Amino acid sequence: MRILLAPTFMALGLAFSASAMAQMDHNMHTTQATKPAAAPVDANAMGDGLVKKVDKTKGTVTLQHGPLPNGMPPMTMAYKVKDTAWLEQLQAGQKIRFATDPKDGGMTVLRYELVK
Repeated sequence: MRILLAPTFMALGLAFSASAMAQMDHNMHTTQATKPAAAPVDANAMGDGLVKKVDKTKGTVTLQHGPLPNGMPPMTMAYKVKDTAWLEQLQAGQKIRFATDPKDGGMTVLRYELVK
């Protein structure tokens, strides 16, 4: 009986080892080393937008835009502006190209240019 148990325990040990190795290999798929690095965002990259509203009281401009270089999907939202004097120049209906501040998650327009 002793002889029969030894191979059984060895077989169980191998089965558990293989299972543990398979689990370890599977878990390694989520490690940082195997994830592709995010591409750096070009600080000079600009997105296209349409001015929907200028709110001088709140110091914001509402823009409808397509996907932005910082990864933000297309949407319409209000942005703060770096220079509130810009709110005197911007008007609803204008097409602009603009860049946002990565320091605040892209919630502030750092620069813009009118599209002709």
